[in-house]
Amino acid sequence: QVQLVESGGGLVQPGGSLRLSCAASGSISSISEMAWDRQAPGKQRELVAVITRSGSSNYADSVKGRFTISRDNAKNTVYLQMNSLKPEDTAVYYCRARIILSWYWGQGTQVTVSS
Repeated sequence: QVQLVESGGGLVQPGGSLRLSCAASGSISSISEMAWDRQAPGKQRELVAVITRSGSSNYADSVKGRFTISRDNAKNTVYLQMNSLKPEDTAVYYCRARIILSWYWGQGTQVTVSS
């Protein structure tokens, strides 16, 4: 069994920063891709950023230049540094990890950008 636990969400003013973390534990052989998705109220879940084991990454157009995804393979942890936050970034952020052929998701962490 695999568990993913996110942390670092909260309330921040527009223009502020937050750093999300997601640690994987359990029956882990090797994690290939790790990613962050988000879901705003009344909207579909969308991909925010994804990173391969070697460190190659891709971002949604809406966050390019503001968000940075990174990972620590030794700690089975993925991070999302979010800068210049906007009210439209408000959402529940979910991490996910691919182990062999299966994806696993965390429970999510709320990010609210508001003055």
